[in-house]
Amino acid sequence: MKTVYERADIISLLAEAFRELGYEGATLSRITERTGIGKGSLYHFFPGGKEEMAGAVLADIDAWFEQAIYRPLRNDDAQQAIAAMWVNVNDYFRSGGRICLVGAFALDDTRERFSSAIGDYFIRWIDALRSALIRAGCGAGEAQTLAEEGVCGIQGALVLSRALRMETIFTRSLERLANRLEAATR
Repeated sequence: MKTVYERADIISLLAEAFRELGYEGATLSRITERTGIGKGSLYHFFPGGKEEMAGAVLADIDAWFEQAIYRPLRNDDAQQAIAAMWVNVNDYFRSGGRICLVGAFALDDTRERFSSAIGDYFIRWIDALRSALIRAGCGAGEAQTLAEEGVCGIQGALVLSRALRMETIFTRSLERLANRLEAATR
């Protein structure tokens, strides 16, 4: 029986292939091997090839973060949105077991190819978190510093937990960051 894929199904499979292989290492042959989707099907959905595939993956990640992280931080009750951010980030990154693909793309030659999407991801996250921190009672300068520290802490904890193969580093780091931001908003 032949599997019929929808574009959304393929994007999630591509994301995991790019996470595992990186952009440069994700040749079309390796993508088909990892996803089980033939080259013809991939080109049907992504006629622009690997670059279009990676762009679709980044857009999908952006949509998830917009819905689950940025929008609540900008619009919902500040304390609840910040608390939900930690839970959602932990779930999304599988307690440190899943790399941040945007962060990984920012660290290699792929950065220039997708610089707008990469920069926008981090800027919007910091801005949304800063907005929530201000609404929670922090001064603008402190909120900016804490927002940058929070996003940096998440990204750093991902790298360290993956490098040492210790997912507990990620969850402990999130707890410390959450406590720090909560203390600043009391």
